[in-house]
Amino acid sequence: MKKTITTKRQVTSKSVSAHALTYTIVPKDLAGHMYQVTLDIAAPDAEGQVVSLPAWIPGSYMVREFARNIVQIRASCEGKKVALKKLDKHTWQATPCKGALRISYEVYAWDLSVRAAHLDQSHGFFNGTSVFLSVHGQEMNPHVIDIQRADDVACKNWRVATSLPELKARRYGFGTYVAANYDELIDHPVEMGDFALATFEAHGISHDFVVTGKVPNMDMDRIVADVQKICEAQIAFFEPRTKKAPMDRYVFMTMVVGEGYGGLEHRASTALICNRTDLPVKHQVEMSDGYRGFLGLCSHEYFHTWNVKRIKPAAFASYDLRHENYTSLLWVFEGFTSYYDDLMLVRAGVIDETAYFKLLAKTINMVTRGSGRLKQSVAESSFDAWTKYYRQDENSPNAIVSYYTKGSLVALGLDLMIRAETAGKKSLDDVMRAMWQKFGRDFYERSLAGKQQGLGETEFESLVEQTTGVNVRRFVDKHVRGTEDVPLTTLYADFGVTVSDGRNNKKASLGVRVVKDGNDCKIVNAHEGRAAHLAGLSANDVLMAVNGLRVTAADAADSLAVALHRYRVGETVQIHAFRRDELLTVTAKLQADDVPAMALSLQANAKTSLLRPSFQKTGRK
Repeated sequence: MKKTITTKRQVTSKSVSAHALTYTIVPKDLAGHMYQVTLDIAAPDAEGQVVSLPAWIPGSYMVREFARNIVQIRASCEGKKVALKKLDKHTWQATPCKGALRISYEVYAWDLSVRAAHLDQSHGFFNGTSVFLSVHGQEMNPHVIDIQRADDVACKNWRVATSLPELKARRYGFGTYVAANYDELIDHPVEMGDFALATFEAHGISHDFVVTGKVPNMDMDRIVADVQKICEAQIAFFEPRTKKAPMDRYVFMTMVVGEGYGGLEHRASTALICNRTDLPVKHQVEMSDGYRGFLGLCSHEYFHTWNVKRIKPAAFASYDLRHENYTSLLWVFEGFTSYYDDLMLVRAGVIDETAYFKLLAKTINMVTRGSGRLKQSVAESSFDAWTKYYRQDENSPNAIVSYYTKGSLVALGLDLMIRAETAGKKSLDDVMRAMWQKFGRDFYERSLAGKQQGLGETEFESLVEQTTGVNVRRFVDKHVRGTEDVPLTTLYADFGVTVSDGRNNKKASLGVRVVKDGNDCKIVNAHEGRAAHLAGLSANDVLMAVNGLRVTAADAADSLAVALHRYRVGETVQIHAFRRDELLTVTAKLQADDVPAMALSLQANAKTSLLRPSFQKTGRK
């Protein structure tokens, strides 16, 4: 298999032409969270060079207006000031000049997430979409990045973690790095700090695991051993014969905080954020739920190396980062990745089957809880990600469905259906590998020639039929373009797996989700058609008392449960609540608890091969 263009062997100081664009980035003010960026353009457009900053970052489908964080911007040509005209919210044009053009600007970086940029005395992090202007007309030129150390005593022990190829820098050091084009430049985030670092190999590919933040007695050896198994399982999944990865090196960058969770995929790295308590402690043998979830996050983002970074919907084959890019296929790219992330944990031997089925049951319960799944299809959810999924409000459970969670159940249903109809000879695994071979394997090589290819909006069903011989069009119409629940109970029955709902129908409920908000018990979601909604209560109302007895905020959910446990389904209760600063008094008729409690169990005749890759069962090597 051909290597990608991102290797140091292919982009060297000799191959960087005089037309290369050069960026210098310095953590200028740690306490003020300010990066200083300088862009040198050797051959600017004679009619006036246009530059712009992306409005969004691939993998996070929301317009974030990164240009709003540029505090000052100025230009000069051969030492003389040049005027910059702002054309729109994120685009500037320089007055025509003869000679090299320099654009200098400051970027405010105080977004502690995986999507943007952050800087303080503890570390620096940035995505290229937040700090590197695109030079219009020169996007395909080589881009050189000089990452400089801050002139601050707090940075004396800082190192650099990035998957960018080094040009005149030592690995983990400050200095110059290089990207073949702008698209590559913004697909390699950078972490700077006094971080913990471990390195391992997975099928011959070097992987760095970087942890920034204070984690007392962190068991790095355990993390590395588990993540290595996951990486090897995924590489072998897509390339069972050669076990070749699509990158020369990979970097996991993890920021540890008191409370946070998330990840963003890149072509040869991922940026992660997690709770301090999620990471394992030395000498503690049992796997916590938090650590199991963190491994699932690592697995999810690593799977994206293939599915979404290289196998793409046709709409994403060439991004337009100035505007929204629409596709109805995120259920394939995020949903299928969400199906395989936990499945890869059990295939890698990191968790057992019992733990896997518990994780799966949790997903089923999450999907089943919201009535929005009956109103919005996952195809619609994918298309409306920009306006609905990434901009959720208190009514979202009643209005939308997640293309992540229901998408993963669609993947599971398709997998079960294909396995059943082919007597185990084919599975969704074969479909994923077919998409990899057709769309992903040489994606970045083809992009240089302008021959990007992606999955068409209506191409999935025919690809499945070509690969497996199974017609899934009716399934897709009902469960992807339609809003019907995936019939997992029926599909699993052929494999000896029982799906049961253990909810307590005798438990009285208001049908709300509450949280502690200071000293208050506040409603976060009032589920449609449930007791609170029918009584006139809404999200953001603060519950004060049930039949004259106070609802405390010590543990909001438990406090409400205690307040209701003496009542039976069908009884009425008087509720006092505040809406803003106005006291409400309503009467609610309690209903049976509607929180799903699905559980999956293996029967004696269960087919344990269900969780194994299909190429293992068919004898392929």
